[in-house]
Amino acid sequence: MSRKSPHSRRLTRASIGGLVLLALAACSTEVPNSGVGFDDYDSYQQRRDQVLEGREPATTITPPAPVTGAPLSATGPLDDAALAARRANSGVDPVNASPGNPAPQPVENAAGISTENDFDAVSNTRSIESDAALIAQNRSRYQVIQPEALPTRPGTDAPNIVAYALQTDNPKGAPIYRRSSFASENRHLRNCAGFASSDLAQEAFLAAGGPERDRKTLDPDGDGFACNWDPAPFRAVRN
Repeated sequence: MSRKSPHSRRLTRASIGGLVLLALAACSTEVPNSGVGFDDYDSYQQRRDQVLEGREPATTITPPAPVTGAPLSATGPLDDAALAARRANSGVDPVNASPGNPAPQPVENAAGISTENDFDAVSNTRSIESDAALIAQNRSRYQVIQPEALPTRPGTDAPNIVAYALQTDNPKGAPIYRRSSFASENRHLRNCAGFASSDLAQEAFLAAGGPERDRKTLDPDGDGFACNWDPAPFRAVRN
């Protein structure tokens, strides 16, 4: 069995490497020419220097032709032939906008739409005299209802706080009843917090002997109104 020399082995490896490079070169995609040219970069550099030094004119881009059109004043209404041509091309009737077109017709008043802002329409149906007669008729029908005593609420024995508000005339916060000097603010706030509303607190206050007595410290200032209850709204209705 013969053995190859190291020199022949190196030649064999070099040949294989060359074949691989040729195969890769055959499969690679050609890079398009960008205009500058990598193979001719020296000539490009020389031409660039000549342009910069003024020895060769630079290539200029020809500007596009200006767009021209007819002025708006030149446009006018389309004649029959132009209308027929546009109708054939588009399939729809073109709008012939022209100052000579007739004015749009007014929209007729639809049912249910008020004409009270239309002076002409109102003046044809009403007058100052008819309005005065209508006002006099409405005034003749006006009736003043006098307040009456509130009926007793059925199904409850709670005091009537509305009647109590109308029977009193002192403002809220004006003390007129004697209270104990040992009444504390904390006890007043704690007891008032047990009621869902000031109306319920006033009912309980009156049922427990108020306004003269205040066993639960609901009215520490002695104005006759428990837990910031205010009789002013009920008095305002009466007035």
